[in-house]
Amino acid sequence: MDGEELTEQETALYDRQIRVWGADAQRRLSKAHVLVYGMKGTVAEFCKNIVLAGVGSLTLVDDRVATEEALSSNFLIPLDENVYNGKTLAELCCDSLKDFNPMVRVSVEKGDLLSFGVDFFNKFDVVVVSCCSLAAKKMANDRCRKLSKRVAFYTVDCRDSCGEIFVDLQDYRYSKKKLEETIECQLQYPSFEEAVSVPWRALPRKTSKLYFAMRVIENYEEAEGRNPGEVLIADLPGVLKLKKELCTAQSVNESHVPDNLLERLITNTTEFPPVCAIIGGILGQEVIKAISGKGDPLKNFFFFDALDGKGIIEDISDPNAGK
Repeated sequence: MDGEELTEQETALYDRQIRVWGADAQRRLSKAHVLVYGMKGTVAEFCKNIVLAGVGSLTLVDDRVATEEALSSNFLIPLDENVYNGKTLAELCCDSLKDFNPMVRVSVEKGDLLSFGVDFFNKFDVVVVSCCSLAAKKMANDRCRKLSKRVAFYTVDCRDSCGEIFVDLQDYRYSKKKLEETIECQLQYPSFEEAVSVPWRALPRKTSKLYFAMRVIENYEEAEGRNPGEVLIADLPGVLKLKKELCTAQSVNESHVPDNLLERLITNTTEFPPVCAIIGGILGQEVIKAISGKGDPLKNFFFFDALDGKGIIEDISDPNAGK
């Protein structure tokens, strides 16, 4: 991969980007293979960004059929229902993405995330998952880690006007410029399972309340056998009961997970398009950093809440890991 040069067509098309991040970064990007599971609005924004940036190939997986709710936040789905013809969300989004940049190979795979073996993930350099269960996130991340090569793994979730990104780059080396010199850096990332297993009482008091709220909803979905996004306002008593149980078990004050925040996250399960654009944009930047090996990547959670307009990076790692 490293030995292949950009074609004249690629150099001409990506001229502005090459001026920003260099020919080497663009070359790496043009040879990278990305898998995306779950075509929500946030993921649609991400896909648009990396297709325009010139990723080598993009594979989409989402066997669900288009609904009116999906239309409200996913701009890749055509408004003309006549083009649906029983197509899945992945197929509809694939058709739209091909028009953004004909030089990028966009394709569709069918299947459930839990059904894909280790060999399937070996075809990719980056894996992004959304709209999947707690167990599926852990499994996909674990299978990526079993490979002999390093696969960058991300989860992304957007509920109402809030968003979360998780990043696992495993043992990651990269370079960054400081004044006139280039510094070589290294970061060690925990897996998703390791990160969410860190005891809440071990986390700093100022840790984003969104981190705890997302974990409560995730655990409620798993306990009740619900698909992501199926927890509604009618479930609030059950969600609050689980929150109380988790806070007691974790020996933390219930104020870590405000009731009104949990209520917000389950009152409106439809994504807020402006937040999709923000989260999808940041995810796109992070994936480009991971592929190019240039610039400080975030470690390892990012949270955004449109209510206060703040984006927060949290490093949720076991302080005793590796000792």
